[in-house]
Parts: sequence; C-alpha cells; structure tokens
Amino acid sequence: MKNRSTSLEFFEYVRKYLTEFMPRHRNLSENTIQANRDTLNLLLDYCVNQLGYSLLKIEVNTFLDIGVITGFLDWLQTERKCRNATINQRLSCIRSVFKYIAYEEITYTSIYGRLLAIPQRKVDKNKTIEFMSEDALKAILSCPNTKSKKGLRDCFYMSLMYDSAARNSEMLSIKMKNVTDNKIAPYVFVNGKGRKKRSIPLMQKTMDIYHLYVRGFHRNYNPDDYLFYVIHHGQKMKMSTDNVAKFINKYAEQARLICSNIPDKVHPHMFRRSRAMHLYRNGMPLPLLSEFLGHEDPETTLIYASADTEMKRRAIEKATINLDIDKEKAIPIWKDDDEMIRRLYGLK
Repeated sequence: MKNRSTSLEFFEYVRKYLTEFMPRHRNLSENTIQANRDTLNLLLDYCVNQLGYSLLKIEVNTFLDIGVITGFLDWLQTERKCRNATINQRLSCIRSVFKYIAYEEITYTSIYGRLLAIPQRKVDKNKTIEFMSEDALKAILSCPNTKSKKGLRDCFYMSLMYDSAARNSEMLSIKMKNVTDNKIAPYVFVNGKGRKKRSIPLMQKTMDIYHLYVRGFHRNYNPDDYLFYVIHHGQKMKMSTDNVAKFINKYAEQARLICSNIPDKVHPHMFRRSRAMHLYRNGMPLPLLSEFLGHEDPETTLIYASADTEMKRRAIEKATINLDIDKEKAIPIWKDDDEMIRRLYGLK
C-alpha cells in the first residue's frame, strides 16, 4: 500500500467523485449525487464523533481497517435506527466511492476488495409498510410553534411533504420557481428519481401556510432560491436531510404525549407513505396513485396511463385532512473548521 496517503488526497478524490465523475462522466442525477454526499458525510461524522478522528487526519488508508466501515454500518442500525435496506444503500454508496478511488490509484484496490467482502444485510421483502393514521398525522402537525420562524418552517415542510407525497430529496431540491401560486389550481414541480419530472397539485390549506412561510422566509423573491434553506456564512444554502430528520423526530416525540398512535420511528419518507395509503383508502385507483407518486419502475409505469391533473386533484381533495393553522399568529422578524472543509470538497 502506498505511503503517501493523506487526508487532502482523500478529500480531493471525494471532490472529483462528487463534482466531476458522477455528474459529467456518469451523467447521474442530483438526487443520486446527494445520496452519495449524505452517505460520505455520515461516514465522516462517525469517524470524528464516534472514533475520535480529526477530520483532517482521515486518509484513504483509514479505511484499510474494514472495521471502520462495519462499525459504521452497525452504528447506522443501533444509533440512527436505519432499516437494513437503507444500510445496504449506504454500503453501496461507499463501495462506489472506493471503486472510483481504486480506478484512479491502483494501489488502493485492496480497500475496494475488502468492501466487496462485506455482506449485504437481509431485507424482509414481505415487511408491512409503516404509515401514520390521520389522527397521528394531525397530532404531529399540531406540535410546531408557528409563532416562531422555525416552527412555521417545520409546519410548512411537513404539510407540503404530506400533501405532495414528495420524497425528502425532492422536497429539499424545490426552488421558489417550482411553486406555481395559481389561485384556481396551485401546484409544485419536482424532479424525481431517474430525472422523472412531475407536477403535483396542492390543496388550498397547504397554500395558506405557504403564504405565511414566504412572508417570513422569502421577502425578497428570487426564483432560484431553495424553498427550504439554512443561512451559512450569509448565504442561503440547501437544508440537509439530517436537519429534517431531527425536527420530524422532535415533533413525533411531542405528539406521543397527545396521541398513542404515533409509530415508534417516524422518518421523512413516512409522510409520503402515509399520503399514498390515505389516498388509496379514499378511492384513488392504483394506476392514478402510481402516476401521482412518480414511480420509476419500468414494469409499473408501462402499464399505467397518464393521469389528468384534475382527476388527481379530485382524489386528493377527498383525502385531504384538516391542516388549518391560525393565520393571525405573528411571525417574528428575521434575525440576521470542519464545515468549511466539507463545503470546499463538495460534501455540502
């Protein structure tokens, strides 16, 4: 194994993989790139916070000890409560990164070979899909304090995620220009898996919260701003998946005090599943539901006819629950290392 391995070399490989190889040579979608970026950030967090590494001390050779990776996968299961399917996806992302590194520098091939020896975890294909009841969803949506800016943001995020049944990655990629505030037929435009684009009709109750949210977060309208963002060094940056998971988990914990039907583990994707189940139970035909969800499976999409937007809207209206919030509540005025290392090398 070569002796010149350095952390800067490792981060340079990561930067090229995320910003050059994936988008230019593989022509992969932003969602796929983001999934790999998220996995690498989680792996680095594990190395720093659980193993005690300094970020700048992490090298390619750090992962010569395959126990670092297997420990990371165990940590995903025990601490982050990830399902086996999610853990397998994270492992696949890590393998892809080190396959690229081995291609760039042949002396690192042994690390990639060891990663291939890590077995995939068994996935129960017959496992029942977890979803929230309408009562549980109402309880969670009632928890954010919409008098605060963050509370209003969190309430709108969860409401929009449920109403649109969008994936978390799709939600975080929505820009202001993707929301059409049409009084008769408002909708949001999302980029789904496999670059499949779709427009999703939105209910007026969701748009009422949207108007309050825009008033507090987008006073100076810029069509290219992300709908949901964080401020970093004075700039609006895309919000992270970790941020979403944290506030959803927080409100789920609060909701358990008022509703006994809250699932043990509430995660962002459960809002999509819950919306789909509620629509199906309220009469939306499966072909129309598949169109609404933007399923990419060829065997599924080939047998489904294109759905009329107004048909979607009528089915959605039938399943829409009460998402009202007090429109009169005041919104406070906006108050205006390691993080930089990750940003410089394309990890943020």
